[in-house]
Amino acid sequence: MPRLYRPECLAILLALGASTAAAEEGLKPKGVVELFTSQGCSSCPPADKALETLAREGKVVALSYHVDYWNYLGWADTLASKDNTDRQYAYARMFGRNGVYTPQAVLNGREHINGADISGIRSRLGAMPNEGKGLSVPVDVEVKNDELRIRVGPGEGKANIVIAYFERERTINIDKGENLGKTINYWHAVTDMETIGMWEGKETNLVLPADMLKKKKKAGGCAILLQRMKTADTPGAILGATVLTGEKATR
Repeated sequence: MPRLYRPECLAILLALGASTAAAEEGLKPKGVVELFTSQGCSSCPPADKALETLAREGKVVALSYHVDYWNYLGWADTLASKDNTDRQYAYARMFGRNGVYTPQAVLNGREHINGADISGIRSRLGAMPNEGKGLSVPVDVEVKNDELRIRVGPGEGKANIVIAYFERERTINIDKGENLGKTINYWHAVTDMETIGMWEGKETNLVLPADMLKKKKKAGGCAILLQRMKTADTPGAILGATVLTGEKATR
């Protein structure tokens, strides 16, 4: 699960109720797709390709979480982490499931679907706004004057403001396990997550040092998620999101 970032390490300047212009660089996404995948899972390559397609299209916030529980099959996933696995199990608790699977795509933190079913993902994301499950709170981010400026618009309720760092793209040659001999491109693989603030329904602005992105190992971008929590360690609905990639994230 995302850990709370220590203010003394990040020097967060948080102001509530401030008025700012919408960031031109931030994505106004149709939804958030969180793919739980593994290099050691023979069913995952089609889902990894689907996530790449979504990431390239740029219409959703597409994130890939590599899990470690398939490592025993003979290939240790080079992008996997226990934190990613813990996040998937936390979603399982939220969904009332006894176990987890790959490839699993979680949509807006509200429901899940086979991660290889790109048409199903698009269909469900398209229907969610009409069902009250869409991204209802605007989230903007921009890099300006050595600062990472984040704005969360007004709405209802409370939620965590979470930053997810990711590698933009990595090509892996797999020489063991179920995907032996395959070369697979992985996009937006999450390397770290941190809770950087709280939102209580009012417009909220955070200013972070822009060089924090450069200091993150292999960070090719970041996503900002506004996510409700069912409990302290169980995530809930994502109310808003945006993303920075490439030069905009690291300049």
